[in-house]
Amino acid sequence: MGVLAGCANTPASSQRVAAPAATQISGNWVAVKRGDTLGQLAKRANVPLERLQRFNPGVKARHLAVGQRLLVPTQQERAPASGPYRYQIRPGDTFSSLARHFGTTASRLQSANAGISATSLRVGQLINIPVGSSRTATSSAPSGKPSTRSAAKPTPSTPSSSLPTSAKRWPWPLDDYRIVRRFGPDSRGTLQPMLLATQAGANATAVAPGEVRFANSMRQLEKVVIIHHADNLQSVYALCERLTVKQGDQVTAGDPVCQIGKSRATGRYDLLFDLRQGGKPIDPRKVLN
Repeated sequence: MGVLAGCANTPASSQRVAAPAATQISGNWVAVKRGDTLGQLAKRANVPLERLQRFNPGVKARHLAVGQRLLVPTQQERAPASGPYRYQIRPGDTFSSLARHFGTTASRLQSANAGISATSLRVGQLINIPVGSSRTATSSAPSGKPSTRSAAKPTPSTPSSSLPTSAKRWPWPLDDYRIVRRFGPDSRGTLQPMLLATQAGANATAVAPGEVRFANSMRQLEKVVIIHHADNLQSVYALCERLTVKQGDQVTAGDPVCQIGKSRATGRYDLLFDLRQGGKPIDPRKVLN
């Protein structure tokens, strides 16, 4: 009888239905409709406007376009001012698509989530997305300054004075190489790892003792090796053709980790090399001898 009475009461029924409908966009990708604003969407999703802005770093609040896709965060996700993001995997997500949305690279994502396979992401799985806080805030704010300048200021490389004593005079990962792309932001302000060109048949070698935490394929990066070293340091070797180590292996400096493959994009034998400390990129030239 109580249930029937409730159904017969039209105002109460409408109120109960409207409550979940108002928050159904939470945790989803939504398409901007005519007249939408970030403030309205934040109110509908019951999330602070600042959180909505931080989870959409490439979006300008005053220049929303009809059909533009926005990510609405869940309560489990976090975007602290200093990063990294705490992101919950959604259907269809890949490291490449997330890298494009958050303005980072797939290799940085993999390095920040050692032990997680890029080809076996699970819906609902929580991962870390290392993105500089300054870039996120600037891209959402209606500023007249170019985003590349503001993004380049907080260079995420760790100052040499703060590097641990173990990170000194490491050998380069290749015997014969030339630097074809230096570590640093590109023209769009996206931080790019170092790219080294070498000869056919060359092997990349470990730059310091450590444990192999990842040795597998990644989309757009071919085969990848990630090694964890002392003092929370990590080295990343990507664009490999053949791996010579496996996850869990202990390596010393100079041990071969992979054979370099020929790049389809450049026609060269390239190694994408990255160094990180606690998930934050380091300019390899400050560490390698």
